[in-house]
Amino acid sequence: MKEYRLTSWPELPAPYQGSAYRRMVSDMSHRYVSLSQLVTSSGVRRQDVRQFLDSLDSRGVLTERELFVSDTLLDSVRPLGNWIRRKFNLSHGSR
Repeated sequence: MKEYRLTSWPELPAPYQGSAYRRMVSDMSHRYVSLSQLVTSSGVRRQDVRQFLDSLDSRGVLTERELFVSDTLLDSVRPLGNWIRRKFNLSHGSR
């Protein structure tokens, strides 16, 4: 999965003058944002967001990077396991 960010503020052509597209540009000007995040925050269909990103990329104002996604379920529950371990050790040691 990829994340996108603007390298400079683009001039938006007529089809992309709406507030949803301006919101996407604003989000991408501040941080890396995934396609799913852009769809959710703008309310624009996924296919239209993809076309918008392609348009920005063709003008050379878009940079992208690979989003790190953990491939194991254990990585997502590790903080809970650490908390349980600390809690158990604290209560065990106080007896």
